[in-house]
Amino acid sequence: MYHTQEKRFNRLTEPIKCKKPNAWLGVGSYFWADEIDAVKWGNDSKNRTGRYQIYKADIECEDVLDTVFNEKHYIFWLKQIEKAASYISKKTGLKANIKEINMYFQERASWSEVDGIMYQDLPFGDELLVVNFNYRKRIQLVAYNSNIISNFALHLEDECR
Repeated sequence: MYHTQEKRFNRLTEPIKCKKPNAWLGVGSYFWADEIDAVKWGNDSKNRTGRYQIYKADIECEDVLDTVFNEKHYIFWLKQIEKAASYISKKTGLKANIKEINMYFQERASWSEVDGIMYQDLPFGDELLVVNFNYRKRIQLVAYNSNIISNFALHLEDECR
């Protein structure tokens, strides 16, 4: 899988954890399943230095909640999101946002055996070969446990476009 960061003076020896409270899947090291998505992320979101780097790593997915390909995991994930959103909505009178969902999971979730989550959304933009038809999955994985990451190494470096 691929980990994208802005170009740094020194090469990374391990992925950088995203600690933003509104990160899709909470605090962790984020990876893309497909290089095309890692490149797009570099161009769109890691452009502060004008260059980005993509690192490649092997991820052990045995204890990853796979909401993309595993139906049971997906149904579990869906129920957890809806449970958290319902709780937040009842408490605040407003729809939940990602930051609130992440905080709920940090404070209340008891799935300590989960080392990460594989998640998908739909890509959009010029990288699709068919206009207005999101036919492929854009798959991300967040690793909470760094022990599931191995063979982390620089894959490519490029200039932002």
